[in-house]
Amino acid sequence: MPHTLPDSPPIASPVVLDIAALTLNADDRRRLQHPLTGGLIFFARNWQGRRQLTELVAEIKSIRPDILVCVDHEGGRVQRFRTDGFTHLPPMRALGELWMKDALTATDAATAAGYVLGAELRACGVDLSFTPVLDLDHGASDVIGDRAFHRDARVTTMLAKSLMHGLLLAGMHNCGKHFPGHGFVKADSHVAVPVDKRSLKAILADDARPYEWLSTSLASVMPAHVVYPKVDAQPAGFSARWLKDILRLQLGFNGLIFSDDLSMEGAKIAGSAVDGAVAALDAGCDMVLLCNQSLDGGAAVDALLDGLEAAAAQGRWQPDPDSEQRRRGLLPQTAPLTWDELMHAPAYQHALERLP
Repeated sequence: MPHTLPDSPPIASPVVLDIAALTLNADDRRRLQHPLTGGLIFFARNWQGRRQLTELVAEIKSIRPDILVCVDHEGGRVQRFRTDGFTHLPPMRALGELWMKDALTATDAATAAGYVLGAELRACGVDLSFTPVLDLDHGASDVIGDRAFHRDARVTTMLAKSLMHGLLLAGMHNCGKHFPGHGFVKADSHVAVPVDKRSLKAILADDARPYEWLSTSLASVMPAHVVYPKVDAQPAGFSARWLKDILRLQLGFNGLIFSDDLSMEGAKIAGSAVDGAVAALDAGCDMVLLCNQSLDGGAAVDALLDGLEAAAAQGRWQPDPDSEQRRRGLLPQTAPLTWDELMHAPAYQHALERLP
């Protein structure tokens, strides 16, 4: 039987899922109505043009008005929408390079980049981009690479804060990733389980500093699928030590914590997607992502939704009303400009001129 939304908000809607195509099918509509579904993430395969995307989001919101529509849209090589008027944003390293020439001009350019990024997405109905990357550029990680602002945690913090200011001007929140830092390890957690053998003291003194310095600015955080064996045997996203003790209590973060994609190789150490979701939620994540599993009919997505529901009934996982409050807090609070309005907005035109 299809699920119907209860009259009152669900206790928690922690699952972020995806869809396979440019339009919704019957299975997508059914999954969007599941009370545990709280978010949806887009990929390039969901993009044909602005009109198609805007109509797709409108249909999604007609089914679930409270759903959080997300995308990985950072600039550089991680930018899902690149045609039909979307600005090609530079990789974040370009802002770090500009900092070395003129620090204050770089902060203004970062704010401009955040505003253009957020405003263009919001004009098409997208609520949140998983940005900024707070990983430091140690020169070791190909998967991070030029996605990082800089090697220096202080420079990274200031540029990220400026970019987040631009997002806020566009009415969009932010997501710092990948806590406590993915830049030091060479392995890619999409295809391996990276291991960072540094001490907690070394990590907190360097890679994790942006999370401390941005504790009142960050709206959400995504932990890394990286194992730091001198701190915990589990990857950070499945570690209560990292999420509850260090991120929340020690560093003072009180926003929403997303897991990284549970289908990545770095997450499989936790077992099945259901086991991983339960482990991540128990460790302190508020929401869990399962990406690219709708492509073969979505059996894995249904298994996650049904499995989490069963886990709650069995007492293996306890839905958290605080998590639901944090999720709803990420929804934009202002109406976006239409695309035509945005194109004529002086603030947008000025921001385009300030991009590096």
